[in-house]
Amino acid sequence: MSDFWVFGYGSLMWRPGFEFAEAVPAHLHGARRALCIWSHVYRGTPERPGLVLGLDRGGSCRGLAFRVPRAEREPVIAYLRARELVTDAYREVVRPVRLGGVPGGTVPALTYVVNRTHPQYSGPLAPAEVLGIVRGSAGIAGPNRDYVTATVAHLRLLGIGDPLLDWLAAELAADPVTPG
Repeated sequence: MSDFWVFGYGSLMWRPGFEFAEAVPAHLHGARRALCIWSHVYRGTPERPGLVLGLDRGGSCRGLAFRVPRAEREPVIAYLRARELVTDAYREVVRPVRLGGVPGGTVPALTYVVNRTHPQYSGPLAPAEVLGIVRGSAGIAGPNRDYVTATVAHLRLLGIGDPLLDWLAAELAADPVTPG
């Protein structure tokens, strides 16, 4: 077995939680970044769920591809499964991602896409509804707004724009009220 790649598009970009040899900007086709998974623990509660990112079908997504040395393969996969597959709201898949700055550089990457049949899948929500949810929810990992603003900050560092997330971050910055 050789090194393998993991594609991150949300919190994996700014808090991967595993050892990697390099992180490269990457582009995934056929799925888009979306706040489409209800969070009942980390960024919300069962009474007031938050929203976290998933890869939903259609479009494309820019993020980071992490190259993991073969010696770390099993521990990293075990870590990712424990982190991402707790409730089966995500499905583990391998998808081709195009590495930035590498002409013709496409690699298979492990990634986690939303399970649209899972009860935590929110489906499409209006931006104002998403803002209200993010503004008013918090879980054991902190306020939902912190998750969104940390993701946007990292996307900006990478030169990646996301219209909905950028709008949410601007709205949240204009209204610094924390969930209560």
